[in-house]
Amino acid sequence: MVALAGGFLSLLSPVSSAVQFAHAETNDALAARASDPCAGIGNQTWSSPADVRACFTSFPVDAEEKARIIEVVNKTLAFHTSVNYEKLAPAPFTLDVHEDLLADLARISSQKYASDFDLHIDLSRTLKRLNDGHCVYINYCYDSLFSSYLPTPLVLLTDKFGVQAVYIAPEAFTVASAEFGDEIKTWQNALPASLKGQLSSLSGAQVLAINGLDPWLAVDANAKISGSFQGLATRENGFFSSYNAGASGWTYSLGQFAQQSLPLTDSVKLTIQRVNSTKIETVTLPYRSRFGTTGLKFANSAEFRQNNCKAVSSTNGINYYDGSTTKRSTLPINPANKFRQAPMPSPSEERKHFLNVMLDLQPQTDVALPPGLTPSDPLPGSSSVVQFHLLSDKKTGVLALGSFSGDTFENLLENLLTGLQNLKKQGATQLIVDVSNNGGGYICVAHWLHRIIVGPKDTSDPQAGLDTETRAGPLAQLIAKAAVSGKDPNGLLLYNSISWSFANNTYMPAGYDWLAEPVKKTINGRQDAFSQRLGQECQPFEFDPPAEALFDPKNVAVLGNGRCASSCSLFSITMAKEEGAKTVVYGGRNSVSQQYCGTVGGQSTDYSTIDSEIVTTGLKDHPLAPPDFTTNSVQGITWRLAFGVDKPNEPEEWQNHPADVNLHLTADIVNKPLAIWEQVAKQVL
Repeated sequence: MVALAGGFLSLLSPVSSAVQFAHAETNDALAARASDPCAGIGNQTWSSPADVRACFTSFPVDAEEKARIIEVVNKTLAFHTSVNYEKLAPAPFTLDVHEDLLADLARISSQKYASDFDLHIDLSRTLKRLNDGHCVYINYCYDSLFSSYLPTPLVLLTDKFGVQAVYIAPEAFTVASAEFGDEIKTWQNALPASLKGQLSSLSGAQVLAINGLDPWLAVDANAKISGSFQGLATRENGFFSSYNAGASGWTYSLGQFAQQSLPLTDSVKLTIQRVNSTKIETVTLPYRSRFGTTGLKFANSAEFRQNNCKAVSSTNGINYYDGSTTKRSTLPINPANKFRQAPMPSPSEERKHFLNVMLDLQPQTDVALPPGLTPSDPLPGSSSVVQFHLLSDKKTGVLALGSFSGDTFENLLENLLTGLQNLKKQGATQLIVDVSNNGGGYICVAHWLHRIIVGPKDTSDPQAGLDTETRAGPLAQLIAKAAVSGKDPNGLLLYNSISWSFANNTYMPAGYDWLAEPVKKTINGRQDAFSQRLGQECQPFEFDPPAEALFDPKNVAVLGNGRCASSCSLFSITMAKEEGAKTVVYGGRNSVSQQYCGTVGGQSTDYSTIDSEIVTTGLKDHPLAPPDFTTNSVQGITWRLAFGVDKPNEPEEWQNHPADVNLHLTADIVNKPLAIWEQVAKQVL
């Protein structure tokens, strides 16, 4: 049996319920909770993590349901490109990625669990040990149904002597009071008598200890379970707050200390030194769990399970030629969209233009970046996730790109070109591309941005990205054969040859069985098979790109917090390795090598999409085909893997991406995009 594991803080100290809350409850409510652990949190916006946990752990494991989940995950992994690589990743990630998924799934299959929630944690964390933001397992029943929050997001700051320390973000109270409303009273009242009601005075305080121990122990405990990125530095950076250019404006990420996807920790003890004080103080703050906006309300255990834990209409695949789904415009919304780290386009856009997008158990935040931190007066071309600015030196242009999707494909192409051309007309000779927390998006937008910046050359025309390959197991071969043999007349399937080109960048003909002769490989002692090498898929573009470079790539800096994934990685890598653009990570730990990107992939997808390929080609009854999920589950995978730049016959996923510069943050520039850009212009360009 696996004991219920807490969040990263439980690796430092036991789950604590020391903080007492002044929430009065009626006798009826207490009686309901005693008989039904979910009744006490039903129809509530805010609850204690302990109460949410009591609900979650009240359900025993259903043996049939467990077996089905493991079978779906196992059989879907046959389409994930990296299973055998991730058994023991090549250097420099050997110590970071060494997960034998097949062995662990066998272990989970035979292991006993105290509750269904315990089972979920083990399964979820097993896949997260891949440190691969494309290959994850998510269950809407638990993951971020309630998110647990603190009002004290943290930052890593560097003093004038180069010494780094952890602080409560200077803007913490401003963000928390705007986002959490009346719930702020709970934290105000939880403070010790000398500080009661003075939560705002904690902003900017240095954090000397977390639960009595060095804060870096908490940072690295979180990095062990956070997943998503191969590089340790990038997982460490996710602990701290940061910003993003969102589809509806600038957003603020609280960081994984102040926002957790599961209700595993009740409180945290912080030893702090407040601003302009020499006194060392200790405060214990409760985590508070807020019901998510995409969850369905419930009044009791039965409604909780029925409304949030059962498969829905889009969980499993469909036959694209059954009834009304014979056109791209009628395809259902992908169930993975809530957890994709980029604003998602319509189903028709998604099927027409391939995506490479990271998944995370925490949905993209919609917390607003405070007005005092937000850049103002964006220039022409700015729209949705695209923001353009010209710095005060009149020679440095800035493209803040929060995602490679979020608007229509054509709008993104046009806005990127318009904005960059406008910057050049205004005299900009150097460019900062801020990709903070960019989780990917349209693959061909990444290729387009590379092409229009550097102009036509052998690294951008006709292939402005990276060659790829897909896994070619027995079932994949059968799908490809069926797709080109009449099962996909409208070209809706990923496995139809009409979407792909040969390694010489000429398109494959219709009816060509492109997986008929797979390339055999031995990876970590296991036999594997992949497709032939695939070339470019984006050119000719929908619009004609400029005939000349808009910027000298040597005068371009790609900036972020390292959390640049998927299509963002495809862009950043080609700009850095092929064009010589500078790479800058801000706010990273000095002693750890900063990676300017991670989770490269080549094209990501998920179980429901693969299942639709199987169903549409009539192969659902094949013994290698995964059954349907009966749970409200999502499984992501990397469907295509990109070949490397420095080692062109090996995956880029496992090649090094060290940043040229680790830009130190201070209290006067942290989470202030404009101030950070000014520093990059002075120190890097």
